[in-house]
Amino acid sequence: MSQSCDLPGMNVPRSRFPEPDTDLELPADAGEQRAVFGGGCFWCTEAVYLAVDGVKAVTSGYAGGAAETANYEAVCTGNTGHAEVIEIRYDPAKTSFGELLRIFFSVAHDPTQLNRQGNDRGTQYRSAVFYATDAEKQVAEAYIRKLDAAGVYDAPVVTTLEPLEAFYPAEEYHQNFAARNPFQPYIMAVAAPKMEKLRDRFGDRLKPEYNDDSV
Repeated sequence: MSQSCDLPGMNVPRSRFPEPDTDLELPADAGEQRAVFGGGCFWCTEAVYLAVDGVKAVTSGYAGGAAETANYEAVCTGNTGHAEVIEIRYDPAKTSFGELLRIFFSVAHDPTQLNRQGNDRGTQYRSAVFYATDAEKQVAEAYIRKLDAAGVYDAPVVTTLEPLEAFYPAEEYHQNFAARNPFQPYIMAVAAPKMEKLRDRFGDRLKPEYNDDSV
């Protein structure tokens, strides 16, 4: 992981980000749902979503490649096809897939950077939504079109939509990394500013304990 990050797209204010026109249509008793997003270093995207009300669990991991190379050392070569991703388990009665997408595109990462996030470069850092159903794909496609049509960014969104063949949890030492290592240089340089943006833009959507700047 590099220790600096230049993500100009993340400077766009919340007011510029429209709500999705469509969202997943789920029955009232749908129960826990899952979303899998890739937005660069999973330490940082994990930290963002752990704070969102309605998110029950977040697991860092890998998607887009084979089981035998789903490990950090191999994925870091950029040659395995995997992306660093997070698996988000959420309560659809409290938050929605569309809401998670809005945070993904406005706070969690910069979706205009191709195969990189700041100084983290390689296909393993690509912006991607790994969809489990056609409905997820359609909601994500529609929202990307809306962002581009609205000119939210100065550059087009390059997020890929990829079928979720499998999710592989990352090694245990990667899980909840930011919370366990708040003073690690990369976390201070990259994750902490994202958390500040999250509080500033989506303070009304956070778990109460995450509205404290010390968290």
